[in-house]
Amino acid sequence: MKDQLRQPLMKYGRMLLQQVQKAIGRASAIGDQAFFPPEQFPWARHIEENWTTIREELDVVLTRREDLPNFQDISPDQKHLAKGDNWKTFFFFAYGLEAPGNCARCPRTMELLKTIPGAKTAFFSILSPRMHIPHHCGPYKGVIRYHLGLVVPEPKEQCRIRVADEIAHWEEGKSMFFDDTFDHEVWNDTDGMRVVLFMDVLRPLRFPMSAINELIIKIIAASPFIRDAKQNHEAWEQKMAQLWR
Repeated sequence: MKDQLRQPLMKYGRMLLQQVQKAIGRASAIGDQAFFPPEQFPWARHIEENWTTIREELDVVLTRREDLPNFQDISPDQKHLAKGDNWKTFFFFAYGLEAPGNCARCPRTMELLKTIPGAKTAFFSILSPRMHIPHHCGPYKGVIRYHLGLVVPEPKEQCRIRVADEIAHWEEGKSMFFDDTFDHEVWNDTDGMRVVLFMDVLRPLRFPMSAINELIIKIIAASPFIRDAKQNHEAWEQKMAQLWR
């Protein structure tokens, strides 16, 4: 029954969101483009200044890279984006649901994440060498995607993201903000691993759209897609509690 309801929910949910997206674009306090200057998010400077703190905890996590869950293991609805073991994740939280084991393993990173206003999702996104994430569009314009470069292989020009018709490259310790509802894709055409701190943060909106956005975020948090991801991650955490002793 759950699977039978899933597709209709996705279909009608997307239809509703398409109407909301236009209103969000008009009410955006930071414009409606593919990429955004980090200066529009004052908190990003503090995160950049402390990026090596995050990197130190990440390095410990990466010693267990093979044990980490794949993106599609946590969110099966995204299985069209990744196959095999090429996109690993280490979640801290997502839409109000916290991963307590992971948070405890990276306490200094969590302290930094708590300073970010409107943070809705946070995890380490770990791409294998020669990995390509095919083009796709995010479902909801009420959040802005944030990447902090943590491990960027050389040549960095071969590790890139396209959003709409613009291409950008990550740099270690530097922030990148973009609207993931624009068509985008990622290439890591190097022989090294790429890791970013991957986050969704609330888009700054003018009232009353800001209040409507908060309500929609709460609805998303209660959706079966988020609940299923939570159950999948809890199962992984139980397994890792034994392995990471």
